[in-house]
Amino acid sequence: MENKQLNILAFGAHADDVEIGMAGTIAKLVSEGKRIGICDLTDADLSSNGNVILRKEEAARAAEILEVSVRTTMGFPDRGLLLNQEYIRKIADVIRTYKPQVVFAPYFEDRHPDHGNCARLVEEAVFSAGIKKYKTDKCNDPHRVEKMYYYMINGFHNPDFTIDISTFINKKLAALRAYKSQFEYSEQSYNTPLVNGYIETVEARERMFGKMVGVTYAEGFKTKVPLLLRHDLIGE
Repeated sequence: MENKQLNILAFGAHADDVEIGMAGTIAKLVSEGKRIGICDLTDADLSSNGNVILRKEEAARAAEILEVSVRTTMGFPDRGLLLNQEYIRKIADVIRTYKPQVVFAPYFEDRHPDHGNCARLVEEAVFSAGIKKYKTDKCNDPHRVEKMYYYMINGFHNPDFTIDISTFINKKLAALRAYKSQFEYSEQSYNTPLVNGYIETVEARERMFGKMVGVTYAEGFKTKVPLLLRHDLIGE
């Protein structure tokens, strides 16, 4: 039987959300032998540029660049990520299927409402997936996620912790550039913030986070619970 268990499962509202927030961390952890999965809640069918088929092709290319073990799409309606039991149950099913130790979702404070709604849905699903008597459609074996963290998409927030991605920044940028319909301007492009130097602003943000902690590039994350340090404060 195929082993579906993942070390980390990262959720996004749309394909490219996860890459914007934590592609460097994913690349780094994959290089260390970790099994990583990405789950997009929608097909991004309301994207101003591109279309569903093209966006899926771009998402597959980005996943290939990052060498993730799994990429799946829930097919929920774009701009329809409302807090309801059907969506929570389906996301909980995905969590039980892949049994991740750690789950990531977008940080709540973001200009796009879908990103915050994605986080709320995933939070509810993480909790429900661990309840023994909670029934889902496919997998009723409870699974308790050990940690849940939040990555940043459009915002620049004071991070609770950072991860050094200095040697993986090029892989992150390559994964983002896989989304040509979203980040590359053409005469056919609808003029959105994404086609006006968006990748450069993400790179600048990661450089700033790196400067804050004394490395070249870092990705910043938020957490709702305190972190427990498992190493000496001095050294390493």
